[in-house]
Amino acid sequence: EYSCEYGSLKFYALCGVGGVLSCGLTHTAVVPLDLVKCRMQVDPQKYKSIFNGFSVTLNEDGVRGLAKGWAPTFIGYSMQGLCKFGFYEVFKILYGNMLGEENAYLWRTSLYLAASASAEFFADIALAPMEAAKVRIQTQPGYANTLRQAVPKMFAEEGIWAFYKGVAPLWMR
Repeated sequence: EYSCEYGSLKFYALCGVGGVLSCGLTHTAVVPLDLVKCRMQVDPQKYKSIFNGFSVTLNEDGVRGLAKGWAPTFIGYSMQGLCKFGFYEVFKILYGNMLGEENAYLWRTSLYLAASASAEFFADIALAPMEAAKVRIQTQPGYANTLRQAVPKMFAEEGIWAFYKGVAPLWMR
């Protein structure tokens, strides 16, 4: 069967899978650009422009250096996409049911905005730990080269808070 009932568990699961594919894959595809952008923000004297940033990274780390942070990016943005796309539909139906059919139609733009904001709240909580690890890997030379190195080190140094310091800025974004 190529379809499913609107609001069913299969419907929500398919929305979540769509989010994983669209967010996880696209953000991972642009990791080299994101890496250079983050490094330019942290060390503008060393990474003077996009092209210079790519050149410096290639000279220092080789082609593999451009992929630094790919794992937390893929996992984090896959989780964000899962929550964003899945919860958006959950909240849209929940809020629509609370308003009633006629009011849900009349106030549909506000309903969609509220559902989107609610979903993004949880999606950013899901993203924050991996985003924190990604930024450490990409911007602190020698800190860690992989997700498996970064997570235990971050937890040992700062506890669970290390993974959620960036959630408020994510919400503001």
